[in-house]
Amino acid sequence: MDFGLVLQTDPPASEVVGLMRRAERNGFRYGWTFDSSVLWQEPFVIYSRILEHTTRLTIGPMVTNPGTRTWEVTASTFATLNDMYGNRTVCGIGRGDSAMRVAGRRPNTLARLGEAIDVIRDLAEGREADIGGQTLRLPWVTDGRLPVWMAAYGPKALALAGQKADGFILQLADPYLTQWMIKAVRDAAADAGRDPADVKICVAAPAYVGDDLAHAREQCRWFGGMVGNHVADLVAKYGERSSMVPEALTAYIKAREGYDYSHHGRTGNPDTAFVPDEIVDRFCLLGPVETHLERLRALRELGVDQFAVYAMHDAREEVIDAYGSSVIPEFS
Repeated sequence: MDFGLVLQTDPPASEVVGLMRRAERNGFRYGWTFDSSVLWQEPFVIYSRILEHTTRLTIGPMVTNPGTRTWEVTASTFATLNDMYGNRTVCGIGRGDSAMRVAGRRPNTLARLGEAIDVIRDLAEGREADIGGQTLRLPWVTDGRLPVWMAAYGPKALALAGQKADGFILQLADPYLTQWMIKAVRDAAADAGRDPADVKICVAAPAYVGDDLAHAREQCRWFGGMVGNHVADLVAKYGERSSMVPEALTAYIKAREGYDYSHHGRTGNPDTAFVPDEIVDRFCLLGPVETHLERLRALRELGVDQFAVYAMHDAREEVIDAYGSSVIPEFS
């Protein structure tokens, strides 16, 4: 199992670069950041610095979307970084939650997302692609490679990930839901004539190492609120008790009253009071190292290829170091 680190690009950017360097020293293989250009600094500028100051990390957004940049610009940006640093990027992509809604626009449709996945990958790897009837190619790309990993929760999005994506990103670490969603992705891949094993599986969630469980929960409760945004979309589309979506995912948002993106992904988010301790414990990895190892072994048995640590709390360096010394070596 590989390990990744997920950060927001809060200023100063030098701190983001420093944490990614620390992660690489501790055996992490992936470095991810949020991508919401109003809420945080522009990640692709910072990626160049991270890649310059690391040697092995694969870097990318968790996640970008097809609406805030034109597709040829996204592809060209990735291809430029790869040309400079040697195919060390990955494109995490989704419909767009905070990036689109903060700008007053709705998240992209799945049809648009599916088309963008193909176009961005083809252009970044030097092939021709059609954008709105115009055939384009980046003539300077040679030997480019860009895996595109898609974030998803709902049945139609999971199917799209299985049909088109090189990897599937699941932003929660509950084994029951992980098993359900991996099956949906792999079934869709098989139905599309693909080898299901070719779709890599990444589970991303906050991890907090320590014995003070109450403090860890408060540091990570924001995550249940963030996931709740996507769950609310599913409930609106499929209904609260639809057989299309597990109740284990949807039941907890009944008391949800709204969401202020100015607190998105941050400890102390006031819009997450509705998130119960049970959800925090299920969706996140909290507690002593042994608890983390137990959950991670269970996820690996389900087919998870990477666990990406959300480090939006007051112990970022400590968690990176604890994973480097006591967790990652167990999965090498």
